[in-house]
Amino acid sequence: MSDTILETSRLTKEFKGFTAVSEVNLAVRRSSIHALIGPNGAGKTTCFNLLTKFLEPTSGSIRFNGQDITHEPPAQIARRGIIRSFQISAVFPHLTLLENVRLGLQRRLGTAFHFWRSEKSLYQLNDRACELLEQVGLLELAQEVTVNLPYGRKRALEIATTLAMEPELMLLDEPTQGMGHEDVDRVTQLIAQVAAGRTILMVEHNMKVIARIADRITVLQRGAVLAEGSYAEVSANPQVMQAYMGSTEGALQGAH
Repeated sequence: MSDTILETSRLTKEFKGFTAVSEVNLAVRRSSIHALIGPNGAGKTTCFNLLTKFLEPTSGSIRFNGQDITHEPPAQIARRGIIRSFQISAVFPHLTLLENVRLGLQRRLGTAFHFWRSEKSLYQLNDRACELLEQVGLLELAQEVTVNLPYGRKRALEIATTLAMEPELMLLDEPTQGMGHEDVDRVTQLIAQVAAGRTILMVEHNMKVIARIADRITVLQRGAVLAEGSYAEVSANPQVMQAYMGSTEGALQGAH
């Protein structure tokens, strides 16, 4: 099996004359944490939307496990095991943590859309749901109603519901955005922990997070790849420094 799980070739997206993503060649290695970074407006989220087929590319191709998935619909992409955190883990605020994770596990039973079935049919999923909650440090809160969770814990629950879908490739969009230091540290550790045996592609603004856990980094600027490499290589690149002029440049330096 190839070392590369996801590959794009000259991936491009244009909106009425504006090129948001321009001929991006991306190769994500299996069992790695690959970070996509860049200044605001660099095209990171558009890139994610192309990979999960929220958007259709104008040109270029996307291959997953060696197969061309460029024109497959979002549901088929998810069935292949490419799971984007927010897309399936928009957690239900008035369900318990256990119930939220159990919903993510329903795919295993083939009852994902059989909402008229008795809730008892889901009880067989409780053990696995508890295992996932334990993995993200939330087991003691299994019966808590989700709306009562602090923000950082909600993000941990989102990761648990994402894991419930058994992703082969997890796409995490700004997993630490809006968090205080303590929550950032907790979620960073959690991502490193769940990455064992999995592949993660993440968009993240916090350079300290990137420095701690990313194996490889691709830097986008104005929709195109500006640089790629390890954190040490990317943070020493003069072009990257220039792209991050100002406060973020300080973050690049300060994360060493």
